[in-house]
Amino acid sequence: MTDEIDITEGAADTATLFKAPPMAEQERMVEAVLFASAEPISVRELNDRLPHGSDAAEALVYLRKRYEGRGVQVVRVGDAWAFRTAPDLGFLMQRETVEQRKLSRAAIETLAIIAYHQPVTRAEIEEIRGVSVSRGTVDQLLELEWIRFGRRRMTPGRPVTFVVTEAFLDHFGLASARDLPGLSELRAAGLLESRPLAAAPRLGEGDSDVLEETTEGQSELFED
Repeated sequence: MTDEIDITEGAADTATLFKAPPMAEQERMVEAVLFASAEPISVRELNDRLPHGSDAAEALVYLRKRYEGRGVQVVRVGDAWAFRTAPDLGFLMQRETVEQRKLSRAAIETLAIIAYHQPVTRAEIEEIRGVSVSRGTVDQLLELEWIRFGRRRMTPGRPVTFVVTEAFLDHFGLASARDLPGLSELRAAGLLESRPLAAAPRLGEGDSDVLEETTEGQSELFED
């Protein structure tokens, strides 16, 4: 008789051990998992995490109702679920990070000359434009990361040259400098003065392979 009582008590303990927690507790568990997850989670994954016998699908129904009208909601993403900002409050999450900066005429012309005649020295830029190039103009283009220092010319003084960067090509949707529009198109768009630029060689075959980074302190070569 004693053995039978022990068996009954053991069965009761086992049933209690595998009994699913109350639905309110399951709802809290699902809420915690969704909140902590960086990616949407499927019902199957939720059931795998919850205690034996839990019903994640039913818990999601209650959780969705609880968050109706709140700043965040439980939404379905494909076959998974996640917390997302309420659609009507999405504007609060946006931040304007684009800073509009208009290039000066001198900067636009200098950039165009570098793009079409690279590698080109400052003296050559001044010869083509017919006016001197201020350090501020060059610094502005360097800050935008649209131009960079190229190789030094093997001429007296070994002047540094300028070339356009991948950031410049990416910004204007170009695969290479050879995809640049014609000078007549730039003038028509108002990006260059109507006066013709002095003749200079276009980007030559293999020029892009010989560009080298220069050492620190080269900006001193461009003092006005």
